[in-house]
Amino acid sequence: MRPLELWGGVECTVNRVGHRFFDQMQWSGHATRPDDVDRFAALGIRALRFPLLWERHAPQSLERIDWRWADERLARARALGIAPIAGLVHHGSGPAYTSLVDPRFPDLLAQYARAAAERYPWVEAWTPVNEPLTTARFSGLYGHWYPHGRDDRTFIRILLHELRGTVLAMREIRAVNPAARLVQTDDLGLSCGRPRLRQQLEHERHRRWLTWDLLSGRVDAAHPLYRTLLGWGVSEAELAFFREPPCVPDVVGINYYLTSDRWLDERLHLYPQPSHGGNGRLAYADVAAVRARAKGIIGHERHLMDAWRRYRRPVALTEVHLGCSREEQVRWLVEAWDAARRARARGADVRAVTAWALLGSHEWDSLVTERLGHYEPGVFDVRGGAPRETALAAIVRDLADGHVPEHPVLKTGGWWRRRSRITCGAALESPGTVRAPAGPPILIAGLRGTLAQAFQRICAERGLRAYVAGRPELDICDPAGGDAVLRRVKPWAVINTAGYVRVDAAEADPAGCWRDNVSGAVTLAAACRRRRLPFVSFSSDLVFDGALRRPYLEADVPAPLNVYGASKAEAERRILDLLPNAVVVRTSAFFGPWDEANFASAVLRTIAGGRTFTAPDDCVVSPTYVPDLVHAVLDLLIDDARGIWHLANDGAVTWYDFARRIARRAGADEALIVPCGWREVWQPATRPHYSALASGRGRLLRPLDDAIAAYASEAAAAGTGAAVRRASS
Repeated sequence: MRPLELWGGVECTVNRVGHRFFDQMQWSGHATRPDDVDRFAALGIRALRFPLLWERHAPQSLERIDWRWADERLARARALGIAPIAGLVHHGSGPAYTSLVDPRFPDLLAQYARAAAERYPWVEAWTPVNEPLTTARFSGLYGHWYPHGRDDRTFIRILLHELRGTVLAMREIRAVNPAARLVQTDDLGLSCGRPRLRQQLEHERHRRWLTWDLLSGRVDAAHPLYRTLLGWGVSEAELAFFREPPCVPDVVGINYYLTSDRWLDERLHLYPQPSHGGNGRLAYADVAAVRARAKGIIGHERHLMDAWRRYRRPVALTEVHLGCSREEQVRWLVEAWDAARRARARGADVRAVTAWALLGSHEWDSLVTERLGHYEPGVFDVRGGAPRETALAAIVRDLADGHVPEHPVLKTGGWWRRRSRITCGAALESPGTVRAPAGPPILIAGLRGTLAQAFQRICAERGLRAYVAGRPELDICDPAGGDAVLRRVKPWAVINTAGYVRVDAAEADPAGCWRDNVSGAVTLAAACRRRRLPFVSFSSDLVFDGALRRPYLEADVPAPLNVYGASKAEAERRILDLLPNAVVVRTSAFFGPWDEANFASAVLRTIAGGRTFTAPDDCVVSPTYVPDLVHAVLDLLIDDARGIWHLANDGAVTWYDFARRIARRAGADEALIVPCGWREVWQPATRPHYSALASGRGRLLRPLDDAIAAYASEAAAAGTGAAVRRASS
């Protein structure tokens, strides 16, 4: 058996919602970056699911096809030894001159396929339609995408058009290149549930195979869904088309996500209302199995083996992506690879695992029905000027080279293997084993501060082992003491949250401020250098004087106005001189849900008592929601990022405007917020009038208003929201 290969793929959906076309490649920038192909080749991937999309190349008519975009990239891929798997329709419905319910769709797709094959006769692997069954469900059964059908007849009509188009397309392609292979992808999630829903479960378990069953000529009078399909308006002749002769896939491509496996339960009261539905006879909840099924997901290996046993054709995992924190993305990819290897050991002809969403994906939390700016990084993060490699890139290289990936985060299983995954259903009542994160910890210097506590909490949520140390156990200014802690704890990384934080007190205590913020941080960085440990430390917007009157970027030169800012600027310089691969995070104006010692909590606490709250209206800042900050820092740490990063929520506001937004979100009386000058609330340290932060490396935190909404919700849930509740009552 040939070695297991590592393929890659760009999220390239061009789907239609009403009269709008949503184009993932425009959003990711791939549409205008030809050098992405070189980035992909540098990962060591063997094949690339290539977007040769109908909607993009022939948007007006099949008489006017513009191949320039594909010409440049396919030529480069060929020169670099990457085999393309050409996709023609990816969750789309074709250009505006057709649609998935247009009877002409199959023939038009075949015409486009013929033109593509004649243009690129050397391309051997093709996917005319990606995930036909999934697209048919989303477009014809659930109403998410055009033509927004919500019935079985529209669903099956769309599926038949897609698959007839696939057959006709492959005939045209093979007329040009007889060696052309069909790599047919689809989601292969399995539905499980309660005994009362046995009939529905059986229906869905048969339906999940329809794409490959139809193409393989298996849907005849003996097929479990044959009569059902006839009842949905399908003719016997239409089904016979797929058998005479069958267009059997050369590779069965399985796209598998954490939401693919489903759990059905008629006990509606156990599940959130949006999950309620039914089949006309029984009402039931339909939720992701990972959230409600005691046994959790079915897993990659079982699905690979099921597909192999059913078809005895080569199989591949053609999309492996997880929209989650970085360590979970790493765990999901490695779990998929290990499952593929186990399936091969059991005799299945598993050809490849595909690192999907190389450039990340957009808006899939809303099933690409809205443009809200939501983005999930992939092997690269495209939020900066150029795609930045994430931790997944190193994992992909290891897998492509045949090496076993190593990273401390792999010592702990993914969240889908932990008890905390259960959020609804009867499984909530079942006791489960709570396992502590395994492997070496992240050492967090600073015990009682806001950041230290937030890192401890979020590391636990993310399955990252953390060790929090503060005085007297760890005095960051004591080299010997720091070395002793590092020897004993044996961390794989160090995050320094300790330091002098009293901006005004520093004016009278410059030595103390310098000791903690400069000497301590540099001493700890030196200890990390000796052990070659990743190191993160924090700086401030107060390293700037505000003279630019526009948001500051990482490359801007510090010019502090006060002792505290000067200490942070000096610490930045000395840390990066000593340890160039350290991460220094500049941030600003913390607010968070888990403590009362922050500006937002003070606003609501004061208003709740019916008192006025004064806030400066002559200082512009970028407030930073602590949970967002901590998540971003952990991702950067796992990515092996380095240098200075500006991390603040996207938005520049005065403290007065910030206070009013907080009050407004809490439903409190904004009239109790009173503007003032900064000197009326802060003395004696001078503040810059403008210290908002932006980033030239990538805006990793969400917009400020979204963060304020999250703060109000999380503060109430965390129990620190008494002020929120009182203010809104």
